[in-house]
Order: sequence, then C-alpha cells, then structure tokens
Amino acid sequence: MSSVPRRTRRRTYAFLASAAGLATAAALATALPADAREDHHPHRPGRYQDVQLLSFNDLHGNLEPPSGSSGRVTELQPDGTTKTIDAGGVEYLATHLRQARKGHPYSVTAAGGDLVGASPLLSGLFHDEPTVEALNKLDLDVTSVGNHEFDEGARELARLQNGGCHPKDGCYTDQEFQGADFPYLAANVQDDKTSEPILKPYWVWKKNGVKIGFIGVTLEGTPGVVSAEGVKGLTFKDETETINKYAKVLQRQGVQSIVALIHEGGYPASGSYNYDCDSPGAGDGISGPIVDIAKNVTPAVDALVTGHTHQAYVCTVPDPSGRPRMVTSASSFGRLYTDTTLTYDRRTGDIVRTAVNSANHVVTRDVPKARDITDLIGKWNTLAAPIGNRPIGYISGDIGNTGTESPMGDLVADAQLAYGRELDPKTSLALMNPGGVRAGLTYAAKGAEGDGVVTYAEGFTVQPFSNTVNLVDLTGAQLVQALKEQVSGPNEAAPRILQPSAGLTYTLDLTKSGADRVVTDSIRLNGAPIDPAATYRVAMNAFLAGGGDGFPSLGQGKNPLVGTDDLAALVTYLTANSSASSPLAPPAANRITIVK
Repeated sequence: MSSVPRRTRRRTYAFLASAAGLATAAALATALPADAREDHHPHRPGRYQDVQLLSFNDLHGNLEPPSGSSGRVTELQPDGTTKTIDAGGVEYLATHLRQARKGHPYSVTAAGGDLVGASPLLSGLFHDEPTVEALNKLDLDVTSVGNHEFDEGARELARLQNGGCHPKDGCYTDQEFQGADFPYLAANVQDDKTSEPILKPYWVWKKNGVKIGFIGVTLEGTPGVVSAEGVKGLTFKDETETINKYAKVLQRQGVQSIVALIHEGGYPASGSYNYDCDSPGAGDGISGPIVDIAKNVTPAVDALVTGHTHQAYVCTVPDPSGRPRMVTSASSFGRLYTDTTLTYDRRTGDIVRTAVNSANHVVTRDVPKARDITDLIGKWNTLAAPIGNRPIGYISGDIGNTGTESPMGDLVADAQLAYGRELDPKTSLALMNPGGVRAGLTYAAKGAEGDGVVTYAEGFTVQPFSNTVNLVDLTGAQLVQALKEQVSGPNEAAPRILQPSAGLTYTLDLTKSGADRVVTDSIRLNGAPIDPAATYRVAMNAFLAGGGDGFPSLGQGKNPLVGTDDLAALVTYLTANSSASSPLAPPAANRITIVK
C-alpha cells in the first residue's frame, strides 16, 4: 500500500452544475546543494522536500490486461533496435504503484482523464462502476476529466463522482455504488445555466506544510469528439486561459506549487516509450496541440500531466519565460505510469524547477497481482460472464485495428453496410470513424472459448459506445467533400481516415498537403466514379451522422433513418458470415491506396 497516510473516510465532492522500472529519465539539471534537503535541527523538516508524483492517463476501463497490440509497448534498445513488452492490467498497475511509493512518504497520484468510457465489457457493461472502484483501491488522489467522461453526459459523470445506483439499470449488487474517492476536476467545462464549472476546477494536496495545487481541464474540442447529447448544456473553454485563470486563484490562496492535468496531448517522433524527445533540444521531438499549450501556460505551473493522444513521452518544453518545464504522458490502457520528482522549497512554497526529473515505467506483468484488484475483477466477471462469454462469430486469424486503414475498421464498415441494406436495400456504402474502433480481434483464445472464437465481450471491446447505425442521403459532391475533410480543416494536422466499406476505393497521396491528399479522380464506388449530382444512401454511426470528428459534410445528410445499436450490427454480421467450419478471414485493408 501507499506510504502516504490515506483518507480515513470517504470525501464527497459537490457537483456544481444544475445539469447534474524500464525507463529513460528526462531531467532538468540538478542544482541543489548536497545537504540542502537536510535540516540539522532534529525536530524540523529540511528546507527542500522531494514529492513523488505518480501519474497515468487514458485507462479506458481496461481492468484486465489488454489484448494484441493494445497490450504491448515498444522499448528502444541501446543499439537502436526496438523490442516489444507485454504491459497493462490493473492488477499489475496496482502492484507497480504500491512498490513505487515505498520509501516515498510524500507521494501523490494523479491522472490525465479518459479513465472511463470506451471501456471493455467488464467495465462498460456496468457503466464503469468497476473501474471507479478499482481506481479507489489504487489510491488515486485526483484526475482531470477527459472527453470520454462525457460519453453518457454530465449527470452520469456526477454519479461516478458522488455515487448512487444507475437511474435506469439500478444497482448491480446488494451494495449501492459509492462513487469516486478522488475528485474529478473540470475547470474548463461550464454549465451554460450557471456559467460555473460543473465540477471542482482545482484541488490542493497537503502534507506537513507541503502544498501542491492541481488544475484539471479537458480539450476544448471535446464537443467535436463526443456525441451532442453527451455535452448538451455545456461549454468547453480554452485550456490555456482556464489554467492561467485558476493558477492565479491558487496563488492568491498561498499555493505556489501547481501541476496542470490536461486531457490533451502530443505526438512524439518515436513510438518507443523511452524515446528521448529532448534530443537534440528541449521538446524538439514532440508535436501536436500540447506544444502550444505548454508554451503558453503561465510559468506559475510547474509541470503538465497530459493525455488524449495515447502516446508516451517525457519532455521538457519551455514555458513563456523560457524556462524548461516537464510535460508527460503515459500512453494508454494502463500500460505505463510516470514517476516524477518535484522538489518542494518550504521557504518559497514553490517547486525548484531545476531539480525536476521524470521517467515513464512499464507496467510489466512479471510482478505479483494485487489480490484486492483480482478479487474485484472476479466479482464483476461473475456478473458479466453469462453475457460476455456468448460466442458471436469465428475468425481465421488476427484482425488488427492499427494502420491508416485497418482490417478491423473495414470489418465494422462492412457490418454497417450489411445492416444498412437490411433497413434500405438502396444503401450504397458505409463509413466508420477510426476512433470508434477501440480494439481488434485476436485469434488466440482469451478464455475457455477456443481459438478463433469471437465472444460478445470481445465484440463489446471493439465497439463499446452504444452508437446507433444511421442512414442518410448524401450527394456525390458531399461524399467527396467528406473524404477530403479527413485531411483538411480540423483534421489537417492529425488526419482522421474514415474506414470504408467494401466497394469504396480511392488514393491517399501523402506527398501532397491538405485536401489535395485525397485524389478526387481516384474515388470509385464498385468501380464507377462518384457522380457529384447523384444521391448516395450512406450508413454510419450517429456520431458521424452528427458531424462529429470534424466531418461537417456528413452532418448535412438528408432523409435520416435511425437504426439499431452498432454492436448489434457487428454481432449480426459475424454470426451470419462465419462458423466454426468456415471462419471469417481478416479483410485485406486494401481499399485505400496510400502514396508516400
């Protein structure tokens, strides 16, 4: 267990809205006197106190070890080669965190959002109550909200914070859900009726006179990546402006040491978790939205814990005064955690920025499982097993979800096309947003079901959002424009490539820029060019049909028809198109021709 004295009773946080190991250290040079942390008075602490900050992000309810590539990390070797390491699983994360805390009497654990939402069946089936219970056992102290905390709306987020049975599904056990022991921070999420944050904007960790403030924000663009119903009545403010605002509030309260928890992130130049993104210079190896945020957040903030992009990095990015400042992210799904040392100056109440160091560590599976987490997982698995273990199909090999076009993305699109044609035989094609495909399918048996068997739990992990499959009419011109929106507008810097159903083909020329990367003349449907004036019946999930993920053209569809749950469509497709004697082969993922 943590060496930090834990809470003796559960805290309650008011919901303010009416709606409701293996690592490479990145260090800033150490410049403290050798004896600076010791006070020679026997009854007084020294001037300088090291505080351990443990952090992680984007767990997404992965209580059990994730499968396939989602359960591995890449490690850069001294000779320049790489190797992969199996990682993740909250039973192991708990052990790693508890071991890391040993010998650190001043230790605080924080997270960067998306701890729930888009979760495997074990958690998602129960509206993520199992994950919140696990996080309580992990002794998480504080987290920011992420965009996925809004998947079921602000009222459900309030329930996760404060407890209570689900308003529709009720209580799952004989004990009422107690909610989170830790505060969710949502400084930049305002209730439109009150113009106040829907949850606490900041929280202060205190021990023996040491005070560190935490400000939590999610990305301003949350409404573009969450269903409209989930963010109804809410406004998401600029991340930097919000952090700067509350940093001043904390300073007025005498809190000089501040950490920002930001559910927004960047993209390192390497996929290896231990890549040195400060080579050759500070922050040279990272790009993306977090860079501008880091460069503009007030120097009063001493470190930034980030997330959202599911990337791993430990970087220093200069603050507005030119001083280096630590920016970290621990990948996703509980595969890594970050261990950062913040040296607190008791005389000034601030962090000695020249003595900050940080490293990402792998959540390896070669440590003992935490027994209390094992018991928790077993309890919920017993409830989920009758539903989750049901076979829904058969596959002849792994169906991955990585790459610009993924085999799993194609399979989901094909399933939605088939379902669309059941609703309306005139349905021409289907499009699937890549962020909605949360995992692939593995051939090897995960449990007792046998190799090649796809269970309902595995299908749920692929599509956990409970989106409906909708049909809309789009003109050929709108369809072409939607394809160009994959690589232009808000998606230009970080393209979102829609996964196409069988029959839709085109060329993506990455040597070009902006919308020109989609070669218009190459777009074909069943071999025929797209007619700009013709009308096409298109299947897609409700999120895309609302213009989500930066696709306004898809939101302009006419004659909408709302169908069933997207997971039900996938289940029906797998059941109809595979059997034990004739398993489904992985799609070839050759519908998009990529020119580099």
